[in-house]
Parts: sequence; structure tokens; C-alpha cells
Amino acid sequence: MPPVAPGFTPKTLTFLRALKRNNRREWFHERRADYDQHVHAPMVAVVEQLALDFAKVAPDFVASPKISMFRPWRDTRFSSNKAPLKTNVAAVFPHRALGRMQGAGLYFEVSTESVWIGGGLYAPDAAMLYAVRQHIAGHHREFAKLVAAPKFKALLGAVQGTTSTRMPRGFDAAHPAADLLRHKQFLAAREEAPAFAARPDFYTQLLATFTAMAPFVSFLNEPIVEMRRAMDRDPLVAERPARGRRDDT
Repeated sequence: MPPVAPGFTPKTLTFLRALKRNNRREWFHERRADYDQHVHAPMVAVVEQLALDFAKVAPDFVASPKISMFRPWRDTRFSSNKAPLKTNVAAVFPHRALGRMQGAGLYFEVSTESVWIGGGLYAPDAAMLYAVRQHIAGHHREFAKLVAAPKFKALLGAVQGTTSTRMPRGFDAAHPAADLLRHKQFLAAREEAPAFAARPDFYTQLLATFTAMAPFVSFLNEPIVEMRRAMDRDPLVAERPARGRRDDT
């Protein structure tokens, strides 16, 4: 018999719903074994299987429990919401040349509200956004082909993200990709009901969605990776001392 695909169970969702009602440290610590069994362990299994499958379908992206998975604890230092724990379980898959939370990546989460599978470029700085827009402007036919691919459209629909009301400075309003060039974010996503996470075909669907999305995200990363390489080659950058570094020799 073929091995059972990794995934979540109804007990995963039961735990997350209970956590949402009882978001307290003491409640969580008393039930840490349930969290480890029904939430953490299934996520580890999914990420480890993705690491194997990404080698074939999305080699640009890193899947590793240490890198991809988020801690259950919230950072409440600058938030009015002092609930200590996240009520979802999530993982991010960065480009291997850029690192975690840099550039465009893949991401999914399971919560009591939905299963969200997506990716793209969420919060680029000005230089990064300009480079991506230039890349799209110069290769708009290739980009249009990626986002018009049947599997991309069937699973993810259209490119999402906030847009500017005006054409960005330096770009032609009559450009064939003008609508895309106004984007401030370049995202694609699939959203399903929470019970989707406990379906027997969850992992198959997750991998199929990432496979359809990976060329789109890789395209967005091409100019960002080149920017990183140019910085690494710049002798002024290379010679600049790291902030906070102390020479103990």
C-alpha cells in the first residue's frame, strides 16, 4: 500500500477552536501534549514531505520545520491584543537564495476560520517593488502566460494585492501590463473552509496548489535575487561593518 499522505485531523481543528476560547498560558501548558500530537506533529510531517516534493516541483523554495514553522506564541509587545497564543498553525517557504521573510515566498495556514494557501510578494520595500515592476514591464508576455496557465487560474484565480490608483512614476500608462504594474503587492491565494485541512486529499491539494503557484513566485524573485547578488558584489557593501558586531580578538 502507498504511504498515507501527511495532514491534519478533526482533532486539530477541535484543539484550535478550544484554544480560541481559552487563550491563556496555563490552559495551553496543561494541554501541551494535545497540541504536540494534534497540531505540531501533523505540521512537521507536512513540512517534511514538502521538503521532499519541492525538490521535484519547486526547487527554489526551502521547506524545513526549523525555518518554515512559526512558534505558537504571539509577540504582544506592541499590540493591544494581549492574548498570548496564535489560534492558527502556519508555515512559510522562502526562496533559498533570500531566506525567511525575504522576497516572495509560499505560505499556508490552518485556522478556525479557513485554510489559506498562497504566496507572492507581500510587503516589498520601494527598491524591491520598483525592480519587480521593471521585471514585469520587460517580460510581461512571460508573466501573463504564467498567470493565465490553466492550473493557476483553476486553483488560484487572478493576481491579488493592493494597487495604486495612479500609474507608478517611470512606467507608461499605455503599457500592455499597466494593470499589473499598478500593484503594490503581487499575491495569489486559495481559501477553503477549515474542514478542508482534515480531508484525506489535503496534502495532494496543498502540493498541487504550490506547484501551480511556484513559477509565479519564482518570477517575482528573479529581480530580487539579482539585487541581492549585486549587493554582495558591491565592495562598499562587502566592506561595511555589521551593525552591533563586536571584535573580541
